[in-house]
Amino acid sequence: MEDQYFVGWGTLMLINAGLAQGKNRSGLNWFLISLLLGPLATLY
Repeated sequence: MEDQYFVGWGTLMLINAGLAQGKNRSGLNWFLISLLLGPLATLY
């Protein structure tokens, strides 16, 4: 169960980085922000 949590969080981080690059923002920065904020970073 705990492994699924990490896989889901990692996938969300990659999605956020992709969304950020689509908006001409730094994908790496948003990847790292997602590490801390998780789902909240997706909303921005």
